[in-house]
Amino acid sequence: MSTSDDPRERWRQLARAELSGADPDTLVHCLPSGIEARPLYTAEDLAGLEHLGSVPGEYPYVRGVRATMYAGRPWTLRQYAGFSTPEDTNAFFRRALAAGQRGLSVAFDLPTHRGYDADDPAVRGDVGKAGVAVSSVEDMTIVFDGIPLGEVSVSMTMNGAVLPVLAAFIVTAEEQGVSRAQLSGTIQNDILKEFMVRNTYIYPPAPSMRIVADVMEFVSRHMPRFNSISISGYHMQEAGASAELELGYTLADGLEYLEAAVARGLDVDAVARSMSFFFGIGMDFFGEIAKLRAARLLWATLVRERFAPRDPRSLLLRTHCQTSGVSLTAQDPLNNVVRTTLEALAAVLGGTQSLHTNAYDEALALPSDRSARIARNTQLILQHETGIVGVVDPLGGSYFVERLTHELATRARAVIAEVDALGGMTRAIERRVPQRRIERAAAERQARIERGTDIVVGVNAFRAPEEPEVELRVIDTASVVRTQTERLAVLRARRDPARVAAALEALVRGAEGSENLLELAIEAMRARATVGEVSAALARVFGRHEERAMTTTGVFTEHYRDDPEFAALVERTARFVEEHGRRPRILIAKLGQDGHDRGAKVIAGGLADVGFDVELGPLFMSPLDVAKHALESDVHCVGVSTQAGAHLTLVPELVEALDRVGARGVRVVVGGIVPERDRAVLRERGVAAVFGPGSSIVEIARMLLDLLEATPEGLAP
Repeated sequence: MSTSDDPRERWRQLARAELSGADPDTLVHCLPSGIEARPLYTAEDLAGLEHLGSVPGEYPYVRGVRATMYAGRPWTLRQYAGFSTPEDTNAFFRRALAAGQRGLSVAFDLPTHRGYDADDPAVRGDVGKAGVAVSSVEDMTIVFDGIPLGEVSVSMTMNGAVLPVLAAFIVTAEEQGVSRAQLSGTIQNDILKEFMVRNTYIYPPAPSMRIVADVMEFVSRHMPRFNSISISGYHMQEAGASAELELGYTLADGLEYLEAAVARGLDVDAVARSMSFFFGIGMDFFGEIAKLRAARLLWATLVRERFAPRDPRSLLLRTHCQTSGVSLTAQDPLNNVVRTTLEALAAVLGGTQSLHTNAYDEALALPSDRSARIARNTQLILQHETGIVGVVDPLGGSYFVERLTHELATRARAVIAEVDALGGMTRAIERRVPQRRIERAAAERQARIERGTDIVVGVNAFRAPEEPEVELRVIDTASVVRTQTERLAVLRARRDPARVAAALEALVRGAEGSENLLELAIEAMRARATVGEVSAALARVFGRHEERAMTTTGVFTEHYRDDPEFAALVERTARFVEEHGRRPRILIAKLGQDGHDRGAKVIAGGLADVGFDVELGPLFMSPLDVAKHALESDVHCVGVSTQAGAHLTLVPELVEALDRVGARGVRVVVGGIVPERDRAVLRERGVAAVFGPGSSIVEIARMLLDLLEATPEGLAP
């Protein structure tokens, strides 16, 4: 036995004996974050780490933003929810508060996000599907009926239509007798990430940034208990960003917003204290813990370097976290209870201020009452049964966690430096640099899963022999649209049309000039203008933003380079070209207001690597738009990527529209979140194939070629 004083050398000798002489240093593995991790870390790994030695509540806040953290006050349970109608959402919120939840977080439906009223014919398939439909102060009043807004903290995930939605909330509080100064909570107001990943934007980047600054200005002056912005890395992670990209781009967004506010003449301390952050927490357990610690370290350092605030509270990165949606699997969904628990534990050990835990069935539908209760109880069990709240930063000093914190901070700072070199986040987004980085990371992740490099239990390994029955929430879209349309009709009949018109005209003049647009939006919503009317008035000045997606290619070719099945598919596609005079051509489309395009982009890149001719359509298309595009592009097939639950309405309309425009021979396939019960309905309505979550590129390409070769009519050039 060695008497060496070097712990690593002593370990190597012990390990060699266990490994029959093999070199233990070959046991290096790659974390999901992409960072290589050794099997052993020692005190030697802490050398040179400048953040060591600080205590919780002290700069640079790696160990927590408060000295006592959860020992003094546990994190806030803040479940994100919104169910079809304002009445349903209000009932859910009341039950949640009665069950121990301490903060509310509102999920709005996609038409509301995109600035449309629920009675707009262009959005009827999306109304109430992925959140609550809110078109007016009346809707907002129902959402918070019986909920004292002066006592309950409210978070609202809203960006594109932030002006009318926040204005409606403020007016609702006023009519409850609660002043704006009494309101506590957060408005997301993070438009830059919408241009990167989530796509629920309305206006182009420049006027959108003006709106962000107007909200920050108003809140900093009139709402001292309210956070004017929540800078979101969550949606970047959901779109496929690695930990360093999520961390780097999120903080770069925050710096850009702070610079915009200071340029407006606002005091940096007043603004910085009203900013918060929002991170996704995935299955990279130690990586996510280190990410939150690194975020606090970097934010405190960068804000002090760039803005020199006087108040130390301006350096605090306060964050809400949500367990990952993309880690949830449609296959064997009860496994998601375990995933969510581990992700929630990582968020807590990382030092989050509030937390939302996803329900196990959210890869299939909006959560049922049962699954939502389990998700909420997951946090209650962590708070009350584990004892982890009693120790501040329990992993502080861990050789591995401290080194990983440093490594992630270093990598994220390099990402921020690249953004700075491009002229800031707005310029970087205009040049599509963050989008390309995230899209490639998403394709890399999907390719690793398909090849089995990354194991997902129940999906690509350890599959259940039979899928369990899962109770799913069903939204009756027609009923929601009818209810909301009737409410809007009553609103328009009762309001003063002249007052509404004057308020909207004042909003237009304000957009043309320099008045604070939130102040004007409050007046418009007080006059009973609608979300759609306020958004349309601003669009008269700013226009609506349109962006065409690009396809990232080459990733699947690289990952499948030694795979005979993939090579056979490439050869089969080449034979298709020889026989039919052109490549199999597919239009991949998003219908309605669903801007979640990660799946569409990944599939587009994968099929292109197989040899398909892929047309990736623009976002927010109607069924008729897609049908015309398919005819003009002369495609063999339309692939609809769906995530927001509108497939039963919009996909049958697409099939009918293809027939109307003379493209009856074009096949329609659907992929994404489609519950099993809906698949037979879609096939009966003319859909040729349905690909569920977890379908591989190889499987999809093979089935598409089978489909096209089985029905050869119309394949000639």
